[in-house]
Amino acid sequence: MTPHCATGSELDDAAVIAASIGEPERFAAIFDRHAPHIHRYLARRLGDDAADDALGETFLAAFRRRHRYDTSRRDARPWLYGIATNLVGQWHRSAFREHRLRMAMPAAPVDDGHADRVVAGVVAQATRRALAGALARLAPGDRDVLLLIAWEELSYEQVATALSIPVGTVRSRLHRARRQVRSALGDSDPTMAGEETVHDG
Repeated sequence: MTPHCATGSELDDAAVIAASIGEPERFAAIFDRHAPHIHRYLARRLGDDAADDALGETFLAAFRRRHRYDTSRRDARPWLYGIATNLVGQWHRSAFREHRLRMAMPAAPVDDGHADRVVAGVVAQATRRALAGALARLAPGDRDVLLLIAWEELSYEQVATALSIPVGTVRSRLHRARRQVRSALGDSDPTMAGEETVHDG
């Protein structure tokens, strides 16, 4: 693909990445387009503090691998989610253990003088912990599929691209993961709404 003289905002992701081979500064457009989405995903999986570092690692890895990007894929988001998901796995095997212990510490209740809000907060915290526990018990591959679909709203095809697995495997992992989450939460599945923010692991 030979990019023309259009600005980065006018080119699709594949063209920008192709152009960045000869002009590395062009890759900044990929960061500008997708960093907010990737950061949100990483924050949900690792927590805000760790997400900042992981975001930098994700885009550094993407920049280093840009020579191997398949330019037939115009949207780089699945590729970036795949890199981010691999980094999440690495963090789980190293620094995330310490992070998980910190997250397990109970938060100080807000003294707002309203008992009903305090009770609601306790219930919400219990729900988040229950979901976190259910997610932690999933096989890593099943969890990755579930969260990419439930939280990031990727299609089955995009998840297949991100994780380098067949679409049929995406479907079977999602079905298995949802079944296990529903079982763990008494037939409730908060991931169906894609709105729960839980640090998994």
